[in-house]
Amino acid sequence: MAEHGTAGVHDGLRAVFAGQDLERIPEEAWRKYGLTAKTLDLSYNLLKTLDGIQKFSVLEELILDNNELDDSSLQLPLLTHLRTLTLNKNQITDTEQILTTLKEKCPNLHYLSLLGNQACPNELLGTGHDDEDYQRYRYYVIFKMPNLAFLDSKPVTSQERKEAKRVGEFMKIVRPSAEVFQAAEKKPRSSDSEYTPLPQSQAAQGQHKGVFGKCKYVYYGKHSEGNRFIRNNQL
Repeated sequence: MAEHGTAGVHDGLRAVFAGQDLERIPEEAWRKYGLTAKTLDLSYNLLKTLDGIQKFSVLEELILDNNELDDSSLQLPLLTHLRTLTLNKNQITDTEQILTTLKEKCPNLHYLSLLGNQACPNELLGTGHDDEDYQRYRYYVIFKMPNLAFLDSKPVTSQERKEAKRVGEFMKIVRPSAEVFQAAEKKPRSSDSEYTPLPQSQAAQGQHKGVFGKCKYVYYGKHSEGNRFIRNNQL
């Protein structure tokens, strides 16, 4: 779509380009407000790149909710003043990658929200995750970024900080690579390879082996079950 946004700016400190169907940050934004804007709102657009964000040298708050940013899009410059970053409802899947980037490029980040991305296993996303999955994710994020005061929709508690120090490094979310999924999809499936409890050497048709013997136990129950428990000497 064509870019057709105009900004609403208050006191020269807040630049708003929300809901403009922008696919990239418009030149107008950084030319007019790059040196003064402390808040930049680019939510509800179609952003696939953050090229131009390096022109905003004093940013403290960056709002990128509801865009089309993925793991490869998050090429951030050093943003030493940034304290708040919201990336809700984008297409971010790699938790480790984004945390590594943010820790390096946004060293003073205090508020982070990743809700609505696969990288954030919140049950509201409808991906089968539960509260325990989300809590493990929180421990890992807090472990990686100990300066955070607020994560997603909740403040970071002192108990979470304590637990993150203890187990956070073991809460890393690991997902199979794209190559693994592609290999699994290409692997031929045969109806002959169905599961069987028999050993492979005995699984072929006509090669099954069975055993029989005498049972030394006798049933003395009150309720008869027919000839199911007839003794051998009664045959």
